Amino acid sequence: MISPAPRPEILTIHPYIAGESELPGANRTVKLSSNEGAFGVPPSARAAIATAAEEAYRYPDGGADRLRAAIGKRWGLDPTRIVCGAGSDDLLYQFCLSYGGPGRDIIMSAHGFSIYYIAGIYAGSRVIKVPERNLTADLDAMLAAVSPATRLIFLANPNNPTGSMLPAEEVARFRAALPPEVLLVLDSAYAEYVTHPAYDAGTRLVDATGNTVMTRTFSKIYGLGGMRIGWCYAPPTVVDVLNRVRGPFNVSVAAQAAAIAALAEPGWVEKGCAHNAEYRPKLSAGVEAAGLKVWPSEGNFVLVDLGTIETANAADAFLRTSGIIVRKVGGYGLPHCLRVTVGTAEEVGLVVDAFAEFMRRSRG
Repeated sequence: MISPAPRPEILTIHPYIAGESELPGANRTVKLSSNEGAFGVPPSARAAIATAAEEAYRYPDGGADRLRAAIGKRWGLDPTRIVCGAGSDDLLYQFCLSYGGPGRDIIMSAHGFSIYYIAGIYAGSRVIKVPERNLTADLDAMLAAVSPATRLIFLANPNNPTGSMLPAEEVARFRAALPPEVLLVLDSAYAEYVTHPAYDAGTRLVDATGNTVMTRTFSKIYGLGGMRIGWCYAPPTVVDVLNRVRGPFNVSVAAQAAAIAALAEPGWVEKGCAHNAEYRPKLSAGVEAAGLKVWPSEGNFVLVDLGTIETANAADAFLRTSGIIVRKVGGYGLPHCLRVTVGTAEEVGLVVDAFAEFMRRSRG
């Protein structure tokens, strides 16, 4: 039987594999595989989702006007320069489809978020992965990869899955050295967790240039990964393009209501940030005490370096016997590593103990 054939490059894409949620047979599952917020859904957002059920038969506000106003108020931004999407992934795809395409190159770092590659190939672009230095984007190497065909550069800051962060001064230098026709997309999904004084999520650079975009998400510190909602802050010309091509009702009634409520939840972001600032170092120190390397991170996760693929696979299997799911990152070119989300205080203790026991048994 003959089937319709897609464009050949589509079949070179490996489907995105999400973090697992359940372990068959486990009495209790500790999910530390998807970098979700440690405290779940904000109480006001839960109430908003329940209330929104009554309006589920209505189409959502296509422009997400109230949500954009709430985002603008929370972060001091002009709502007319904000576009919302079904997760920031939705917007990443629209950037690739709008500014990429055949004959237009996209640049990313070697261990950058896999959706950049998937969306870029889907759009018909050539996606160039530039080697990193010490698991941190090498901005000079990325500049060297720029050609007349380059139209998009994706830069996650902090980066997933490595956790590395670039200072605002370095990112600004990078932007200044790029050709003006290149759109720089700063993926700041983990911005709310960063406390480093040299960091800027991208707002200043978006305001200072006409060719930089910042993307953000409600999936991490706001605990709304299941609602699929993200947003970007962009120059007016880019906003105009996105509003021409995005889905007309791309953010659901419930998602908009939940996000508006989450933004207004008193102290929610501060609570999540403070918890992460306390327990990410504890997680790193505990795993290092077991004899393993942990890469520096500014996100709500750490990257544990097991040295070899075999050891990483063995550690993953052992953690699963304790009901703990972490993230294997072979798809990011790091098969010898495991990414571990900073969970609750109890979950951090459980995973530290599990790594310690794994190493004890490995040493015999």
